[in-house]
Amino acid sequence: MCGRYEFRLLGPLEVRRDGAPVRIGAAKLRVLLAALLIDAGRVVTLDTLTDRVWGEEPPGQARNALQNYVLRLRRALGAGGAEVVVSHPSGYSVVVEPDAMDLHRFAALVHRGRAVLEDEGSPERAAGLLREALGLWRGEPLSDLPAGLLPDVVAMLVEQHLDALELRIEADLALGRSADVLPELRALIGAHPLRERFWSQRMRALHQCGRRGEALECYRTVAALLADELGVDPGTDLQVLHRRLLAETAETEPAPRRRALGPGNLPAETTSFIGREDQLAQTRRALEASRLVTLTGVGGVGKTRLALRVAAEAARVFADGAWLADLALLAQRCGDEQVHRTVAESLGLQDHSPRSPADAVANHLRDKRLLLVLDNCEHLVEEVAALAQRLLRSAPGLRILATSRERLAVPGEHVLLVRPLTLPGDTEDTGDRVGGSEAVRLLLDRAAAAVPGFGTTGRDRASIARLCRRLDGIPLAIELAAVRLSSMAVEEILDRLDDRFQLVSASPTRVAGRYRQTLRDVIDWSHGLCTEGERLLWSRLSVFSGGFDLEAAEAVCTGGGVRGEEVVDLLAGLVHKSIVMADGAGDRARYRLLETIRGYGRQRLRESDGIDEYGDRHSRYYHGLTVRAAEQWCGADEADWLRRLHRELPNLRVALERCATCPDLAAAGLDIVINMLRARFWFFSGTLGEARHWLNRLAPVRTDHAPGELDVVVPAMRAFLVIVQGDLSAVPDAMAACRAAAAARPTALADYIEGLHALLCQADPASVAMLAGARAELLAAGGVGDAHMATMFWAMAAAYLGDRDTAFHARDVYLAEAETVRAPWAASWALWISGLAELRHGEPAHALAPLRSALVRQHAIGDTWGPVWDVEALAWTAAATGHHVHAAVLLGAAHRLREAAGVALTGLLPFQAAHAEAERTIRGALARDAYTRAWHRGSTAADTIGLALTTVDEITIPLEGTPAPGAGVP
Repeated sequence: MCGRYEFRLLGPLEVRRDGAPVRIGAAKLRVLLAALLIDAGRVVTLDTLTDRVWGEEPPGQARNALQNYVLRLRRALGAGGAEVVVSHPSGYSVVVEPDAMDLHRFAALVHRGRAVLEDEGSPERAAGLLREALGLWRGEPLSDLPAGLLPDVVAMLVEQHLDALELRIEADLALGRSADVLPELRALIGAHPLRERFWSQRMRALHQCGRRGEALECYRTVAALLADELGVDPGTDLQVLHRRLLAETAETEPAPRRRALGPGNLPAETTSFIGREDQLAQTRRALEASRLVTLTGVGGVGKTRLALRVAAEAARVFADGAWLADLALLAQRCGDEQVHRTVAESLGLQDHSPRSPADAVANHLRDKRLLLVLDNCEHLVEEVAALAQRLLRSAPGLRILATSRERLAVPGEHVLLVRPLTLPGDTEDTGDRVGGSEAVRLLLDRAAAAVPGFGTTGRDRASIARLCRRLDGIPLAIELAAVRLSSMAVEEILDRLDDRFQLVSASPTRVAGRYRQTLRDVIDWSHGLCTEGERLLWSRLSVFSGGFDLEAAEAVCTGGGVRGEEVVDLLAGLVHKSIVMADGAGDRARYRLLETIRGYGRQRLRESDGIDEYGDRHSRYYHGLTVRAAEQWCGADEADWLRRLHRELPNLRVALERCATCPDLAAAGLDIVINMLRARFWFFSGTLGEARHWLNRLAPVRTDHAPGELDVVVPAMRAFLVIVQGDLSAVPDAMAACRAAAAARPTALADYIEGLHALLCQADPASVAMLAGARAELLAAGGVGDAHMATMFWAMAAAYLGDRDTAFHARDVYLAEAETVRAPWAASWALWISGLAELRHGEPAHALAPLRSALVRQHAIGDTWGPVWDVEALAWTAAATGHHVHAAVLLGAAHRLREAAGVALTGLLPFQAAHAEAERTIRGALARDAYTRAWHRGSTAADTIGLALTTVDEITIPLEGTPAPGAGVP
């Protein structure tokens, strides 16, 4: 090559030969060179070059023009131009030495910097490498090229620059340079307000600088911004950071509530809301006048969307927010208890007590001022009506907004019929007036989203008006048709619909029937346009509830015309046709069918006699999933399994419902419940009562009564649930059943339950030896998860009821076991046991650190059972160290957590005795008013966990020196 060429893209395009600038004057030549340099060393095809050089408007003889530009570019580069720009049969390439282009040097430095930071843990070296890389930038990339060309290339280069900036800031934060990066982060957030990592880094920098309140305010700001701009919640990383900051640095007084981010669980809108101004106003007025408003109408007419928009707008007037309970997740005839439980979960209520979920919901709402949206009630009208009546009687501040295809028939109900969108009149077939109707506006909006560059002519607008009238203004029908505009013209869609639609009377008495027929015909039409494989998959996917992932679809839906390897492509086809909705936000993509579409698929599956086959396959798949969860529970992935089971809870309930109605599957259903219990799911979800419900419902359905493991496991697990719930009235019968089963078939599990009963129900010191023996038996039998639980309760019994040596020995064994299995939940309870042993047999002041750490860890992984006992034990420790006011605050906080989680002290004798002892100590040290004020402060805190952590920190600061007995006033 004649001379050494260097190329610079990270700023205005520059070319140097042997250090001297080379002028490339013509703009098209610079664009051509940049288009080649992006893929330096690789052949760039003629089609790609044409697209990069001219965009969407290439000349008629693009290839000839390219050849001409290449010749001119070679001449501009000088004597070595032909060696730099090389011809190939399919295109051209640029030959560049490895270190002769700034983009290559930049990428290599960033790669090395990332490796040094993440793999070698050397932020100082990483920061130097990344600063060197960023120093290669001279401004906006390719800023001298004509605007609008190479947009993807420029966006890619900008993204690489931002990624390097994020990485360099990470290195600076690791070096403690928080104050130095704050001004830079402020500017970067101003320039890129939707880039979450910059917000995360700013929150961390503020936190490191001691500006904790500002860090939390950052989160509130970005959460509101993302909701307003994109209709999404902050990503997982931001949410985890926010929870950690709350747990570690929560202020003693709750921050003022911001209405924009008030309580509630309404989903963000992901598409624009079109029209319905009159119906919105009518519904708002009805909600002001009536405590129960039901929106009725045919399927697909938009009841849910209207209800959610009304609820979002009305939420600001309800101090306790607006909450959505989606009852479409429930099977028909599932029973009132499942309806009550679904509403409880939707309200964020987790209840470990033996009381019914309806009682728990009524008690929770009693003093609330809240709007509850009950969506998709039509298949459970009687159950919903009874619950609504009860809740409205017990909670005077409650308003209910329901959606259903039929009224609930509850006294005081205000029923509103949701009509289709307004249509263009017959005389409005041309001109701009067509765009004024709601139906046309929706079609145009959705078409623009499905077809980039979608536009209309006068003739198109006339056809669009006809199409909207043909679809009767039904939103779901319009949205399904809009998707087809990516591959069909409006007239073609009309022709297809004309061939398929059946004529239905338009008389007022049959208008609802016409709307139903219209929607059915549109879905029929969409079904007909699917491939045979897509149609089969559509019907089989209807067995899922609440969503599913690819693994589940492949396991349940294959066979009979659908091969396993085809599912991913068939699923993608259904997503493209808007039959299936996809959500890729989590670690696994999730899919779901709209309820109307799911109902259609289920009807098709029933017509093909596939309900039983694929319902059984669904149940077997979820049975297998719980087996894996139980097997892998006590390990590093246990938190991931708990989250996965929580996502799949609607499907697990459908599987259990099927098992409860099919005697041949009842044993599998019992195994599902037991596996979920062994995986601690019922604890984490706050639904111990549901586990009891399913055991009681499934056990009588079994037809296989041959002696087996279930004969012992079921009564043992039922006894376990009754004991940990503190349900004293049910304990005798449960233990009698467990003992009777064990007499016929002795097992280590029954011995474990006996030890647990002796510990929690009798506070018997013999429980220490009983649990130690059961642990050894379970370990010998290979029951890792059950053995771990026995280890935990053995160590607990030793701390409560054993001597010092036994307590510390059991603690050390449990700590070592938890460290070996690397299980987050086990590790948190090992810390709790360590704190309890120190409190009762060592130095009480030394118990604060492990108990605080247990609280932080359990709160972070979403445990609702553990934090109750963490805060309770912290109160006992504060009392034992003489910090009586702090102890009273913590007792109040523990009471609030117990009330929220439905956890009872009664029936758990060691816990009850420790609580009573601490309360006597505190009351003896404080005046009545002082105790009441401190306890009330804890019991009314908005952020109970944050207050508890802050309270503990106030104690531990003076404890870092010499303990100060009696130092109780904060």
